[in-house]
Amino acid sequence: MTDALLPATPQPLEKEGDCYFRKGCNPLAQTGRSKLQNQRAALNQQILKAVRMRTGAENLLKAATNQKVREQVRLELSFVNSDLQMLKEELEGLNISVGVYQSTEEAFTIPLIPLGLKETKDVDFSVVLKDFILEHYSEDSYLYEDEIADLMDLRQACRTPSRDEAGVELLMSYFIQLGFVESRFFPPTRQMGLLFTWYDSLTGVPVSQQNLLLEKASILFNIGALYTQIGTRCDRQTQAGLESAVDAFQRAAGVLNHLKETFTHTPSYDMSPAMLSVLVKMMLAQAQENVFEKICLPGIRNEFFMLVKVAQEAAKVGEVYRQLHAAMSQAPVKENIPYSWASLACVKAHHYGALAHYFVATLLIDHQLKPGADEDHQEKCLSQLCDHMPEGLTPLATLKNGHQRRLLGKSHLRRAIAHHEESVREASLCKKLRHIDVLQEVLSAAHQRSRLKYAQHQEDDELLNLMDAPDIISKTEQEVEIILPQFSKVTATDFFQKLGPLSVFSANKKWTPPRSIHFTAEEGDLGFTLRGNSPVQVHFLDPYCSAALAGAKEGDYIVSIRDVDCKWLTVSEVMKLLKGKGKDDVEMKVVSLLDFTSSMHNKCATYSVGMQKTYSMICLAIDDDDKTDKTKKISKKLSFLSWGTNKNRQKSASTLCLPSVGVARPQVKKKLPSPFSLLNSDSSLY
Repeated sequence: MTDALLPATPQPLEKEGDCYFRKGCNPLAQTGRSKLQNQRAALNQQILKAVRMRTGAENLLKAATNQKVREQVRLELSFVNSDLQMLKEELEGLNISVGVYQSTEEAFTIPLIPLGLKETKDVDFSVVLKDFILEHYSEDSYLYEDEIADLMDLRQACRTPSRDEAGVELLMSYFIQLGFVESRFFPPTRQMGLLFTWYDSLTGVPVSQQNLLLEKASILFNIGALYTQIGTRCDRQTQAGLESAVDAFQRAAGVLNHLKETFTHTPSYDMSPAMLSVLVKMMLAQAQENVFEKICLPGIRNEFFMLVKVAQEAAKVGEVYRQLHAAMSQAPVKENIPYSWASLACVKAHHYGALAHYFVATLLIDHQLKPGADEDHQEKCLSQLCDHMPEGLTPLATLKNGHQRRLLGKSHLRRAIAHHEESVREASLCKKLRHIDVLQEVLSAAHQRSRLKYAQHQEDDELLNLMDAPDIISKTEQEVEIILPQFSKVTATDFFQKLGPLSVFSANKKWTPPRSIHFTAEEGDLGFTLRGNSPVQVHFLDPYCSAALAGAKEGDYIVSIRDVDCKWLTVSEVMKLLKGKGKDDVEMKVVSLLDFTSSMHNKCATYSVGMQKTYSMICLAIDDDDKTDKTKKISKKLSFLSWGTNKNRQKSASTLCLPSVGVARPQVKKKLPSPFSLLNSDSSLY
């Protein structure tokens, strides 16, 4: 006897042309998954067009005063809304098109739900990064054309990752590269003019933001989505395949949970904290379902203790799916999550609850306590199997009394049949689930099996049996848990490492332009010492030496010597260059680090079609000395508007500081509310 859910054979991995594409990317693979993703991208464009038309019609309706025009606009608006609703239903159909993500061979299994990848628009980094390299780093930007091209190629490859570990590694490498890019080219004092646009994977609504954090968050979401697709394509007919599926869903939950905890103010519905919490629950529930399948894979022996084990495992799966369905039914998730997902969660909750009661009924009806059996062990198992015993029954007495065992077993069968009927009803109410043939077959077969067993033990006095079956206590031998993403295992090299060590040469630091220093080392004496390690600094500079007279300063960073780049060289290597070739004349280039405190405020505007517009300002503090003597006059005229910062990020709001000009600086600044204080600055940031 076997009640295991039989898995399918894995689909062969998509082959890639290593000569043309990066490892982990295959944009030309015309599989069902890639075609589905292309349909999703086309739908996103249609939804964007419909949303824009609706916005225009609503604005015209507000502005129009002619009654005839208003009636015509209302009619047009009704057509647009109808069209938009149909597009969203079509997108929901793609989200429940789980068949293309499963294995290709026929299998008697309930499908698992994968997440679709978020789509994005092209981004041209070249102009912005070249300008910043020239302006900020004072280097020839054309020397970095290959690095910029590599970055753009990597981003393009991440739009079509392969459904395997190589694809995950590709996305992770780009995520790490974004950290380097953010530190190199995105100062906290201004926006760079790059607009990142990503489409919501559930609603198709685009979100645009001049913030690299949107890019990073979307890549994290796609890493989690890719893990779900890997989990659904695993071979669920083998032990190794089921273990891989469990691992993939746990890793997907870990990535999505990391996204929820790291980026807390995402402007996209599918990355909101409430939605991510539900998605994490869904991944863990599917991992627990795979654990149950792994236990049932060798076959379920019709033996007392084995049936106790699988009954509690099935009850555990039913419990996590009940919790998932409850979470999906709560606002605001309920309005945005596909209805078919919530329906499938409800179907699985009833289905696995029915299996649990069926297994308990089987162990009660088919097994009698025989002489020499371990009574104590069976009594303990039965007492821990249900949350209570029906009135008048005890575990040991029930085990010894065949009539009581049959009555209690049939009560569990009635509950199993009720759960089966509810799962079939829920599946029939959802249009998308009705068209999943394998789901209908699994539910129908399980329902018929319970009804057949009940009919075999039906007696004439059945109407007198009013015993209610107790609930089954869930228990599992493998509690699934979140596996956090391990970015440290992915090797990624900074594309722009030629700019110098990131600890010094970054966007949040500012230097003077490189200065050429021509000096003479008299009898091998440079007139200064060196300190630091990549890059090397001038230290203990003699103010009367040749280098100092040529313009060198204490603390200067040496960037090149005799046209040899030395930003990555150590002290000993720089010293060899300074004293090398027996020449006394030395030519080196140095830069000086400036005390960079900008009064510029950071504006971060987020625009999402179909969503509320948000505008936030992050204010940077102006470094001032509050302990300055009151009699000391301000030597420098301050700007009329000074932008301050609030140390408490959760209560941050833009403020205007109105300093006195030409009088003593007050110790306590009086802050007036900003015109933007009504806007929550965190609403558009992570």
